[in-house]
This record gives sequence, structure tokens and C-alpha cells, in this order.
Amino acid sequence: MFWLLVWQGLSIYIGREILLVSPFSVLVRLLELGQQLTFWTAIFFSLTRIMIGFILATLTGISFAIFAARFKVIEDLLEPLILFTKATPVASIIILLLIWFSSRNLAIIVSFLMVMPIMYTNVLSGIKNTDDKLLEMAQVFKMSFGKKIRYIYLFQILPFFKAACLLGVGLSWKSGVAAEIIGIPRGSIGANLHQARIFLATPDLFAWTITIILISSLCERFFMFLLGITIKKLEDA
Repeated sequence: MFWLLVWQGLSIYIGREILLVSPFSVLVRLLELGQQLTFWTAIFFSLTRIMIGFILATLTGISFAIFAARFKVIEDLLEPLILFTKATPVASIIILLLIWFSSRNLAIIVSFLMVMPIMYTNVLSGIKNTDDKLLEMAQVFKMSFGKKIRYIYLFQILPFFKAACLLGVGLSWKSGVAAEIIGIPRGSIGANLHQARIFLATPDLFAWTITIILISSLCERFFMFLLGITIKKLEDA
């Protein structure tokens, strides 16, 4: 409420909604957009592609981390690739990918490339930080490999994985929408943001931005909810 009041005060002080629209105007425009079918189809278009990229990045990052922890040569081979992906600006990756791929599915590839290194690094750190004493105990009691994974590795990795998910969901939306703004695939959130910029439709710009924040937050809560259920089932097992 404090920052909404600050926003409203600045909007009144500037006195030009083309520069800074008021919260009330944004709310009105958001309600108007909510009555349009194109608003919901744009959300569905971007949501499906960004989440596909996030899920693929999660599965790939976990798989790479498992193999890298098992085979040092794989970790050494992946290290330059991970460092390159982390260091390269998102805009450069998007422009390069536009040369090779259609803009329609660009958000999938970009969100994948942005999230995969985070998943890989965090899960690998979780595996490497597994308590040696627990592994020694498992060896003494001759636990099977499957039980080691279920009762030791999973609980050691989960905090690292949870942190990766919290960071990865938000980053996938930021990078995915950025890809759509540059690639301008028809019917996407990014295309609507680009159109709002072209026509200086500040209420639309703010309304779509708030929509992105809300959806990103909901996706984050959804994944944390699923993760919480999974952890509880593992603890009860």
C-alpha cells in the first residue's frame, strides 16, 4: 500500500500519464483487457512455451548434474558450456537464435538456456555436498543404490533444488518475455508489450507487466506447492 501511494503521488506530480500512469488507470485497463479473448490467448501462448522451457531445463540440468557427479570428464566438458551460457547476454542469445529458429517457439529455447545452468549448478552442488558420514553409514549397512538415492541424496539435494526453482521460474519468465519482445511472435505477451511501446500506450504497458508478475508469482507458488507435496510424501514413506 505504501508503494502504491508513492506511485500515485508520483503520477499526480508528473501529471502526464504517458510518462507515468496512475495505479487506478492501470487497474481499469487490466479489467478491460481481462474481458478480451486475445488477452487470455496471449497468456496461454506465453505460459505454455515458457513453462515447457523451464521443465525441459529442469530435467536436463538434473540429468547433466547426475552424470557430472558420477564422471569427472563430463563435468570438465560441461564447465565451458555452462560458463558461456551464464556469461552471454540474453539479448545476444535471442538475436543469434532468431537467425536459426522461428520466433514462435523462441521463448522455449531462451528460457531453457537461461534456467538449465542454474539447475545443473545447484543440483551438482547438492550432490557434492552430501554428508560423507551418511554415505559411510549407508556403506556399512550395505544399503542398495536405490535406497541411497531415496533416503540420502534426495534430502541432501532438495534445498539446492528448491533454491534453483525459486530463481529459475522468475528468470524463465524474464528471459522468455524478453525473447518475445525481440522476436515478436504473433499472439504472445511480448508482442503485446512491443505494440504498447510502439503506440505509447502506457496503461497497456503497465497492465501487461503486472500480468507477467502475477503469472510468474503463481507459477512459482505452484511449483513450490508440488515440491512441498513431494517432500512430504518422501518423509512419510
